[in-house]
Amino acid sequence: MNVRRRPARGAAIVTWLQSLLFGLPAIPVSLYVVRNHELPWLWDMFPMYGGPWSDSLPEWRLVLALALFLLVSLISGYGASLLWRGRRAGLLMVAGLLPIEAVFWWGFALPFPVVGGVIRAVLIALAWPRPSRTATVDLDKP
Repeated sequence: MNVRRRPARGAAIVTWLQSLLFGLPAIPVSLYVVRNHELPWLWDMFPMYGGPWSDSLPEWRLVLALALFLLVSLISGYGASLLWRGRRAGLLMVAGLLPIEAVFWWGFALPFPVVGGVIRAVLIALAWPRPSRTATVDLDKP
């Protein structure tokens, strides 16, 4: 059973974009938090990665959560690389990490990745291999 190529590549692209746009900025945001003891603001409108966790976690735990989010994003990006090449392991990685990423999106109040996550979920479902019709098993035979 092979991964369906077009939706798999679409899911890989969306995954890479999310990793780049939301995972990698965790590095400078973490450094800013360590230096200034507060989150940076985006265009003086709202704090970056502000959300339930930024209000309730001590500074060191917030930085740790950002580092974990970065790690999950990097692993997801690697899974997207495998998925781009049609590897089933990439499909499983990207699909398996999606709920974990969603927890971070909620904790950091990141609304835009949710839209990408829904798109990814649909593309993952479309890319999922279909069972072949010839691979049936007769359960009545001993």
